[in-house]
Amino acid sequence: MEQHPPGWSPYDGGASIGWMGTQGGAIARDEVFAEQLRLTYEADESRSFHAITCTVAGWLMHHRFFDDAGDAHAAFEAMKPAMEALGARLREGGPRSPQEAREGGPLLADFIARFP
Repeated sequence: MEQHPPGWSPYDGGASIGWMGTQGGAIARDEVFAEQLRLTYEADESRSFHAITCTVAGWLMHHRFFDDAGDAHAAFEAMKPAMEALGARLREGGPRSPQEAREGGPLLADFIARFP
């Protein structure tokens, strides 16, 4: 079994910082946990735009949008333990059967409802 360092760490050693994110802002924070969970924060201060992309490999890509950096940074930190708990309940890399996908659906829906 592959071993991963504990805790959240910079994605790709921080190489993504400054690049354009999927929502059109500059990536300002990008962290990964156990190579399965990822939180990416991007911002464009010229238009008061702040977005967080939550990714669970093979399962979920969820975007959240904020009007200011303070709210976005607080949400970034608040989502970490919830993502860890979600990731612990899902098969790493995504479902391997329709049944697994159906079982994961309510877990994903609960996360999205908690963090709209």
